[in-house]
Amino acid sequence: MPPPADIVKVAIEWPGAFPKLMEIDQKKPLSAIIKEVCEGWSLGNHENFALQIADATNFYITEKNRNDIKNGSILRLTTSPYQTAVQLHERIQSSSMDAKLEALKDLANASRDITFAQEFINLDGISLLTQMVESGTERYQKLQKIMKPCFGDLLSFTLTAFVELMDHGIVSWDTFSVAFIKKIASYVNKSAMDTAVLQRSLAILESMVLNSQDLYHKVAQEITIGQLIPHLQGTDQDIQTYTIAVINALFLKAPEEKRQEMAHILAQKQLRSIILSNVIRSPTAINDEMAHQLYVLQVLTFNLLEDRMMTKMDPQDQAQRDIIFELRRIAFDVECEPNSSGSIEKRKSMYTRDYKKLGFINHVNPAVDFTQIPPGMLALDNMLYFARHHQDAYIRIVLENSSREDKHECPFGRSSIELTKMLCEILKVGELPSENCHDFHPMFFTHDRSFEEFFCICIQLLNKTWKEMRATSEDFNKVMQVVREQIMRALTLKPNSLDQFKSRLQNLSYTEILKIRQSERMNQEDFQSRPILELREKIQPEIMELIKQQRLNRLCEGTCFRKISSRRRQDKFWYCRLSPNHKVLHYGDLEESPQGEVPHDSLQDKLPVADIKAVITGKDCPHMKEKGALKQNKEVLELAFSVLYESDEYLNFIAPDKHEYCVWTDGLNALLGKEMTSDYTKSDMDTLLSMEMKLRLLDLENIQIPEAPPPIPKEPSNYDFVYDCN
Repeated sequence: MPPPADIVKVAIEWPGAFPKLMEIDQKKPLSAIIKEVCEGWSLGNHENFALQIADATNFYITEKNRNDIKNGSILRLTTSPYQTAVQLHERIQSSSMDAKLEALKDLANASRDITFAQEFINLDGISLLTQMVESGTERYQKLQKIMKPCFGDLLSFTLTAFVELMDHGIVSWDTFSVAFIKKIASYVNKSAMDTAVLQRSLAILESMVLNSQDLYHKVAQEITIGQLIPHLQGTDQDIQTYTIAVINALFLKAPEEKRQEMAHILAQKQLRSIILSNVIRSPTAINDEMAHQLYVLQVLTFNLLEDRMMTKMDPQDQAQRDIIFELRRIAFDVECEPNSSGSIEKRKSMYTRDYKKLGFINHVNPAVDFTQIPPGMLALDNMLYFARHHQDAYIRIVLENSSREDKHECPFGRSSIELTKMLCEILKVGELPSENCHDFHPMFFTHDRSFEEFFCICIQLLNKTWKEMRATSEDFNKVMQVVREQIMRALTLKPNSLDQFKSRLQNLSYTEILKIRQSERMNQEDFQSRPILELREKIQPEIMELIKQQRLNRLCEGTCFRKISSRRRQDKFWYCRLSPNHKVLHYGDLEESPQGEVPHDSLQDKLPVADIKAVITGKDCPHMKEKGALKQNKEVLELAFSVLYESDEYLNFIAPDKHEYCVWTDGLNALLGKEMTSDYTKSDMDTLLSMEMKLRLLDLENIQIPEAPPPIPKEPSNYDFVYDCN
């Protein structure tokens, strides 16, 4: 007979004693269990003791997490969190350097546990650590030369403990003094500093900036980009990652009016070329965290274009009109005629003719074309950049099109405006960076004006595709769709340079796109005749049931979800899966991302499917209503869903990717008897239905299927032809 579910068999250690095997009744209070254990070893004052998980984490067992105890777990009897906090609080103030160092090392390890952290913070431990950083370390400055390794370790453990304690979110970042910020900044600004100290200091500065607008201003006064740049020129990728993270944080929190100024400083300090040579082209492979920080920097850099993208052109602004005159001058090699030469009507007629050749929609006043936002003035900026920096290509495109028939000309002005808008959509200009994305493009780090160069390559592609399609003005939208497909397909290959991107586009000609489309169409051929449609309708329920079973099977396999925290480098995971009988969701926390199958007994929490009331998605989820600089963005919202159960209780999810999001929302809706409506369900339905249709119609290949069924012949006048076998 199996043991009751509430009884857990464990081993309990106590230093100097032989471990005990014990059965723990999860229904009993934890204090009673600890008392029983203490009495077994004749230990008094059981309230001064606690149980810990005997592994590298050393987490304390509390009433909240006691269900994490599994059969076969090894526990350790140890001093209570309060007693440990009191002891460490005293030990870190020791006058002995060795004793202090050992105490800080123990504190750094213990601070990872939230139960201990709460007790230590209640003893005003954070203030003690900040005082040690502000003034206490100065007592050892004289010893640095003779005891440099010891000093580095002392400071490293102090800062590590501080970071771990703050990571629990118990104490507000706004409570720290300017003296503390100056001290942390000084460790970053020093040219030769212990690696561990530098890493912790950069992490603290990043958290300060992201979690407090007030601290952003204080940190910005102490840290300059010039002081951060040298840390990127080393070979330690962790230091480089933390450094870029601080730059991103400063960029993200900077007021709108200061971002352009900061971008100018970054350009002056050649940040882009330093990242390109020391990070992207480094022999060391780029890890996920570095890829994320490069992606964030890419997004924030492109977001500087948002202001121009959302600025309408003022048709009365002479300076802006002069840019259009400059485009005309470069294209047709003409100077602005003085007012005295020729009549006003003649000049207007000449301008109108030239603006028509330039491909503007409004030939009389092209400024009106740039009143559409997006792309606003950004389109005009791109056109001017192309005309000045790629003058030969610009003149060739304009003259080529002006010499064609009206219906076959590719309008440069209109094309540039629509292309700029398209590129802004592709690069998501104006959107906040996603917290889960690593999608940076190395080619955008190879040029100081990467967006403008990107535009210059794509406008030439557009003109080339227009000619290959032999398009007319009615085909404008079709051409733009093909160009978008060419750009997206080239970007998915992650070219390392703009030249490589250009060569990839050369291989994606209109003919090649047609071949790709034809190949895809053959795989997803959609027959429209009535008999085929009737057959599709008959098969659809079978396919939908197949998809439903696949979704439920995937839920039974389970998925690892990441918990969103204020410091994303310390990832925390939890796992959830559906029971084989489809009646219970099992879930629980994990220490790290699982490499294989997660044992069933490690998922202690349960949620009966019968208790689930609804599945909520997107911005309506409770965990998406929290405020956060990087949380409230489109990508995270698209991956968020929650399960509502009992009385306003929620189980909150953020899927690792779009596929898992669709699998889980489909599966949960299927369990509730609701329709599966995700994009992946539609895609799977189309694919499976197409395959099933082709299999069933194999025998009818090359036979034309009539729209209507053939007529049923009349009954014969007699049945004499029937042979009776009897």
